Amino acid sequence: MTERAPFGRTGHESSRVIFGAAALGSMRQERADQVLTTLLEFGVNHIDTAASYGDSELRIAPWMPQHRGRFFLATKTGERSGDGARASLERSLTRLGVDHVDLIQLHNLVEDDEWEIAYGPGGAVEALSRARDEGLARFIGVTGHGLRIAGMHLRSLERFDFDSVLLPYNYAVLSDLGYRADVEALLGVCQERGVAVQTIKSVARRRWREGTGQQFSWYEPLADGDALARAVRYVLGRPGLFLNSSSDARLLRPTLEAAAVGGPVPTDQEMTADVEHHEIEPLFDGSALERI
Repeated sequence: MTERAPFGRTGHESSRVIFGAAALGSMRQERADQVLTTLLEFGVNHIDTAASYGDSELRIAPWMPQHRGRFFLATKTGERSGDGARASLERSLTRLGVDHVDLIQLHNLVEDDEWEIAYGPGGAVEALSRARDEGLARFIGVTGHGLRIAGMHLRSLERFDFDSVLLPYNYAVLSDLGYRADVEALLGVCQERGVAVQTIKSVARRRWREGTGQQFSWYEPLADGDALARAVRYVLGRPGLFLNSSSDARLLRPTLEAAAVGGPVPTDQEMTADVEHHEIEPLFDGSALERI
């Protein structure tokens, strides 16, 4: 079974592996049902989807009448205006077949112009705060990609008291010393304020190279089981972090198995050896590779 821990100050004990439901985006319902059954097998009780994840919300909906009380249910909106964010949330509720979500998140809020709109009068933050007061969502979070996002999350937490953040976290991305410093500062603030921290790209290998085969996520994940297990332990070895599973559903079971087995936190030497042997590369570089 997957270890559980307090999801920040929400009062919910979430599985430390959170199901990244982007994996359901282009699936037929039959296959999605098989994937969701795996969550029950390993005791995963937290689902993270988004309005932009294809048919993901629709694939989750048939499970809600029977299993709604089992799962902490999170979705996201990429809208920055208040009207847009409210409409996006309402559409997500309809697609999920629920009257509220546990967490609504501002999706990939990193660009300065979008940030100003979201926090300005009539912006998404204002609208989602009202939606929370109305009971359409219990908590509000913010997510993002790239090397600027940890710093932007710090800026966001100065402006609004978010309940959760989400950002890339793996050995390769933390090799950027500027990003690592921002992450450490962010984790300190989150610990002080009881803000939940979700991590993504834990089992990323690199961006797809030209001429590669079928792709189930926008980046190439680790295929080697031992290296994947070390990547999982690297994240979960840090108390308070949650690992959002890959959008490649083939990685769900090995990720959950690695988390269930546990083991020592891998050393820097072991992680460096994996980087060299598997030619792992950072997904972001602060400039040309920032946007996915």
